[in-house]
Amino acid sequence: MPSLNDIRSTFLNYFAKNDHEVVASSPLVPRNDPTLMFVNSGMVQFKNLFTGVETRDYKRATTAQKCVRAGGKHNDLDNVGYTARHHTFFEMLGNFSFGDYFKDAAIPFAWELITKDFGIDANRLWTTVYHTDDEAFEIWKKVGVPEERIIRIATSDNFWQMGPTGPCGPCTEIFYDHGDHIWGGPPGSPEEDGDRFIEIWNIVFMQNEQFEDGSMVPLDMQSIDTGMGLERIGALLQGKHDNYDTDLMRALIEASADVTSTDPDGSGKTHHRVIADHLRSTSFLIADGVMPSNDGRGYVLRRIMRRAMRHAHLLGAKDPVMYRLVNALVHQMGAAYPELGRAQALIEETLELEETRFKQTLDRGLKLLDEELAGLSDGADLPGEAAFRLYDTYGFPLDLTQDALREKGRGVDVAGFDASMAEQKAKARAAWSGSGEAADAALWFDIADAAGATDFLGYDTETAEGQVVALVKDGVQVKALKESENGWAVLNQTPFYAEAGGQVADHGYVRRLEDMDDVSVVSDVQKFADGKLVAHRLSPKRGTLSVGDTVALEVDHKRRSKVRANHSATHLLHEALRVHLGEHVAQRGSLNDEDRLRFDFSHSKALSAQELHAVVEEVNGFIRQNSPVTTRVMTPDDAREIGAQALFGEKYGDEVRVVSMGLAATGKGSNGETYSIELCGGTHVKQTGDIGLCVILGDSASSAGVRRIEALTGAAALDYLEEQAKLVANLAEAVKAQPGELETRLKVLLDERKALQNEVAQLRRELAMAGGAGQGGGDEAREVGGIPFFAQVLQGVSGKDLPALIDEHKRRLGTGAILLIAETGGKAAVAAGVTADLTDRVSAVDLVKAAVPELGGKGGGGRPDMAQGGGADASKADAAIKAAEAVLGG
Repeated sequence: MPSLNDIRSTFLNYFAKNDHEVVASSPLVPRNDPTLMFVNSGMVQFKNLFTGVETRDYKRATTAQKCVRAGGKHNDLDNVGYTARHHTFFEMLGNFSFGDYFKDAAIPFAWELITKDFGIDANRLWTTVYHTDDEAFEIWKKVGVPEERIIRIATSDNFWQMGPTGPCGPCTEIFYDHGDHIWGGPPGSPEEDGDRFIEIWNIVFMQNEQFEDGSMVPLDMQSIDTGMGLERIGALLQGKHDNYDTDLMRALIEASADVTSTDPDGSGKTHHRVIADHLRSTSFLIADGVMPSNDGRGYVLRRIMRRAMRHAHLLGAKDPVMYRLVNALVHQMGAAYPELGRAQALIEETLELEETRFKQTLDRGLKLLDEELAGLSDGADLPGEAAFRLYDTYGFPLDLTQDALREKGRGVDVAGFDASMAEQKAKARAAWSGSGEAADAALWFDIADAAGATDFLGYDTETAEGQVVALVKDGVQVKALKESENGWAVLNQTPFYAEAGGQVADHGYVRRLEDMDDVSVVSDVQKFADGKLVAHRLSPKRGTLSVGDTVALEVDHKRRSKVRANHSATHLLHEALRVHLGEHVAQRGSLNDEDRLRFDFSHSKALSAQELHAVVEEVNGFIRQNSPVTTRVMTPDDAREIGAQALFGEKYGDEVRVVSMGLAATGKGSNGETYSIELCGGTHVKQTGDIGLCVILGDSASSAGVRRIEALTGAAALDYLEEQAKLVANLAEAVKAQPGELETRLKVLLDERKALQNEVAQLRRELAMAGGAGQGGGDEAREVGGIPFFAQVLQGVSGKDLPALIDEHKRRLGTGAILLIAETGGKAAVAAGVTADLTDRVSAVDLVKAAVPELGGKGGGGRPDMAQGGGADASKADAAIKAAEAVLGG
C-alpha cells in the first residue's frame, strides 16, 4: 500500500518524466494575490503566468502545493473532524501548462497517471465535461471512457472563472465510483451529494477571456490548470473511504491518542481528527511566518489553534497537548517540506504558550456558555450578544462557540453576533485610504505636490477658516461635490484631528462662507501622502462644495472633549501599570474614542483584582490632583533624556511632541517631579481634573504576551457606576438579600440550581429507558424472524441521544435488534442497533433504510451494529416499526 509520501512522489515524478518543471510549494501567505488570505489552490503561485504578466523559463510545471482553507470565502473549518474529507490544511497536486499543451495532452496525461502509474481500475472512473465542450468529450472517448460514463454538466461546477472578468474556461472532472454499497449517484443526478462517486481530479481549460458585458473571446495563450487533493487520492489508493484513515493522518491521530491516553477510535474520535488536522495547518502557518494575533491571518491561525485546544480539553487533557505532537508531524512531512523541521522549535514554543494562556480562560468561557444555555428553552439558539461576549471576553471565535454548541444540538444567532461585532468595529476599525472610494497613493502625492501640506491647527482651536484645495470622489479628483455626494476634501489648514496614534478622527461641519447654510458633515479624517495631507471625509447636506471655496471649519466639541479625556486617561493608565506591574509594561496599541478607551500593553498574565484596584486608584488620584497637562516640542534624544516613553512601532522625525501630566517625585521631567511623560501627537485635556473619573471595565488578553484594559471616563464612568449600583440593588431585592450578602446568596442559589439540573437530567434518562409513547417499555422485546426485537417511540429525547440509548438497550437485551424513534416537533430521528452476535444475519443499516421512507425521509446509514436516519413525519412511527419488522421477518 503506497504511503501519502509515495503518492506525492509518484505524481511529481510522472510529470517530471513528461518534461514538467517540479516547482516547490509556495508559502501559505500569497506573494502575488492580495485578495487571498491564504494560498488555497495550486494555481495561485502561477496566477501571473496565466495572465501573461510574468514569464518564466518553463512552460510546463508540476507541484505539491500547501493549502489552507479556514477563512473568508473558502472556509472548511466548521466541518473539520465531522466529515470524511474536510480539512483546514491539505496538499493540492497539480500540473500546469502556460501556453504549451492543451486538452489533447492534459486528458491523456491524467488518464495514464491514474490508470497505469496509480493502477486505478478504469471501469470505476467516470468523467464530466462542460455541456458544450465537445472537444473534451471526444478526447475522453478516445482514451477509452465509454460515452455513458462521460457526463455533460451545464452548471458552473464545470466552468471556471478567475473573476467577473479575465481568464475563464470549461473544466473536466474525474470521479471514482466506490460501488453500490455506498449511497449516492453520479454527478448531475439527484443523488450526486452522496458518497458513492467522489471527485479525484479537476482539469481546467483556460481558453477564453470574459468581459464586463459577459462576452468572451479566445485567449491568445490557452493554458491548463489541474488540481488533485493528495489526501483524497491517498485514501482511494490505500483502500479507505475516509481521508483520516490514511497513513499520515492516522499517525497523527494515534500520536494525539498517545499523549492524551485515550482511544483513537473511541468516543473521542472526532476530537483526535480535529487535533490531527489543525496540527498541520497551525504548524505550517507558523513555519511560513504567521503568528497568532487578533486580526488578519494571525487571527485565523489563533481560531484554528483554539479550536484544536478545546478538543484536547474535551479529551481530558489538563496540560498543553499540541506542542507535543509537532515532532510526529515533522517525522511524517519534514522530508517533503524542510521548512517544517527548520521551524520546529518556534512551532512548539508558540503552541505551548498559546495553549497555556488559552486554558486559563477556556474553563471560564465554557462555564459562561453553560450558564447562558441554562436560561434557554430546549433547542433554542444561543443569543448573538452572548456569543459575542464569549468572543470579546474569553477570545472564543464564533466558530469555536458553534462547534461547542453543535455537540449540544444547538446553534447561534449569527445575525445578532454580527450586529454586536459591527457595533464594536464601527468604533475601533481604521478607515485609511485602502477603501474602494479612496484614490491611490500617487494621486495623493500629486495633490500634495500641487497644494502643499495641510497645516494642523487643532491643538489650539476647534474652529478655523480654510480653503478647499482638492476634492476626491471615487478615487478621482473632481471640481465639486454635489448635495448628498460623498468624497474627500483637502484644505490648506484645518483644526480637525486625523485618526492616528490610537485616537479616532474628529467629526464636525464644513460651511461655505458665502452661504453658511451650505453645510457638509465631516464623518472621518485621514492623513495621506506620508502624512502631508489631511483629508476630510464629508458629504454636502445642502448646496455644492467646490475647489477654491473658503469655508468655516467646526469640530464637534462634545465628541472631541470625550475623546481627549480618554486619551489623557490612557497616559495616566500607562504609567500606573508601569508602577504596579513593572517597567516591562509598554504600550502595544490603543483606541481612544468618544465612548471608552482601550489600552494594550506588554504583560504576560492577567491582572489580579488587587492589581486592577491599585491601578485605577492611582489613576483617579492623579485626576483629583487636577494638575496641568503640558506639551513641548523637542528632539527625540532630549525627550528620552527627561524620561519620555516612546511607543512601540512608532516612527519619529527630528522633532517630537512631548505630553506631560501629574505631579510626583519620580525623577522624571526637567524638575524630576513629573508623573507621566510620553511622546504623543494626540489632543489632550488642559488639566487632569477635566478627565473627571476613570473606571476600568476589565482586563483581557489581546495577543501572546499582550494584555488589554478597557475603561470609561467622565460622565460615561459615572453612568456606569450608577448602573452597577442599581443592578446590585435589584439583584439583592430579587434574591431577598442585603447588597452585602448578595455574593453568598447567589452561590447558594447556583448550587441549588446545579443540583436540580443534574436530577432532571437523570430523571429524563431513566424515563427514556423505562418507556415512552409508542411501542412498549424496556422489557417488551418480542421475537420477529427468530430475533428479539425491541422498538420504542420517545418524546423529549433528541436524536443525538439515541446512540447512547441503543447501547443501553443492547446491554439489557443481551442479544437482539433495537429500533428507537425520537419525536421532536413532528419530525422523527431514527436509530437502529444490532448486537454483535447478530450482525451477520441482519444489519442496522437495513432496519433504518426500511423505516426512514415511512417517516417521509430518505437515505440513512451507518454500521451493521448502529445506524441512523430521519424523517419529516413522526406520526408514521408505527408504520416505520412495521417496516423494520418486515426486514427481520423477511
